[in-house]
Amino acid sequence: MIARSFPVPTGRAALLIAAAAPAALLLAVLVPGSWVAAPLLGTMVLLLVALDALLAGRAETIGLSALPDAEVGEPGWLEILASFGSGWRSRVDCALASDARLLTGGTGSAALVRENRSDWQARLEFRPSRRGTAEIEELWLRWTGPLGLGARQSRRTVDRHIRVWPNIAPVRSPALQAFLRDAQFGLIARRIRGEGTMFEALSEFQPGMDKRRIDWKASARHAHLYAKEYEAERNNQIVFAFDCGQAMCEPVAGLPRIDRAVTAALTTAYVALKGGDRVALFGFAARPELFTPFVADARQFKRLQVAASGLDYHAQEPNFTLALATLSARLQRRSMIVVFSDFTDPTSAQLMIESVGRLTKRHLVLFVTMNDEELGGIATAPPDDLQHLAMAVSTDALLRQRALVLSQLCGRGVDVIEAPYEAIGNRLIDAYLKIKRRGAIG
Repeated sequence: MIARSFPVPTGRAALLIAAAAPAALLLAVLVPGSWVAAPLLGTMVLLLVALDALLAGRAETIGLSALPDAEVGEPGWLEILASFGSGWRSRVDCALASDARLLTGGTGSAALVRENRSDWQARLEFRPSRRGTAEIEELWLRWTGPLGLGARQSRRTVDRHIRVWPNIAPVRSPALQAFLRDAQFGLIARRIRGEGTMFEALSEFQPGMDKRRIDWKASARHAHLYAKEYEAERNNQIVFAFDCGQAMCEPVAGLPRIDRAVTAALTTAYVALKGGDRVALFGFAARPELFTPFVADARQFKRLQVAASGLDYHAQEPNFTLALATLSARLQRRSMIVVFSDFTDPTSAQLMIESVGRLTKRHLVLFVTMNDEELGGIATAPPDDLQHLAMAVSTDALLRQRALVLSQLCGRGVDVIEAPYEAIGNRLIDAYLKIKRRGAIG
């Protein structure tokens, strides 16, 4: 595509004009008859700017290439390509306007590198900050002539869209894939003996076995010790419930808490699917927003990722009473419910405690929240003055109230996981595997 351009002066030209103005003024004062030299000097600079822009040549094609999909928080690249005809260029720069979730502040810029005499290329890194569809709206290209005084500038409407998905980088990690290749979480579902709660068979008792598994009646009949073997539970229902309210939309280390929670949930969901369990997602704010059908096969994991990308960001307080009552009414059997949420006001957290506590009558409930590192830093920092001391005292009171809320949840029979954002995924997987070994879900 041939890009139309127009000449513009550069910063160097502006500096040259600014430097020439005092010299022209001084010449007019010292030699009044030579005042005509000032406009001539300005005209010469303008002619140099126009000549330099003309020498820069004409852009024949300007292109932008990018993958149509990206993951929130993961780096991606935009490639800008420019091809020129004749002329000489000392520098080529580009700028982009896009959705703010793609580029910080909605803008980005880069300097192009010469590939050969006519082709220039640049790679602009971006790191999406939110899920959704991000639009790249416009592209500006500016190339400077050999003197650096004049440049030509072109503007193109790009209208390119990039879909930003939930981050599942932990699912692809070599450590997790190696773990999932063992006997229990292999590609083929196997009947796992030796753990769980479902009786499978009797076997001859061997030294080192748990003596509590000895079947005394069978052993008496056969005059030999026999032990019970159990099969690990499968086909359990796991529901990941996301609070999409205001507190969960606050950023932690540059990404909203809800996106950190989605990554941890999808990683655990993948492990659960490999273990033969069924997984569903539930999202809510002021009202229930999302409830997916249960997925029972790891090959359908993409459905969960697509559904999670539809969890919206809401600047409102969540209605735990309505949301969790709706969830409980839709579940026909005992399930493991993992609630991702956060809170700042202990008074409003009481409604959350009551709503989550009611779920424990029929279901196994985990409450997952992230440490507030900012509050912790303020509370532990040495105070320099009275203002910092007052902030530290207030922050310490908030942390105490937070610990009180979490202890009340534990008192209601809820398992609580509180950890830094980078550790909640591993902590949640460990908790799930521990619960599965106990056979406490079914």
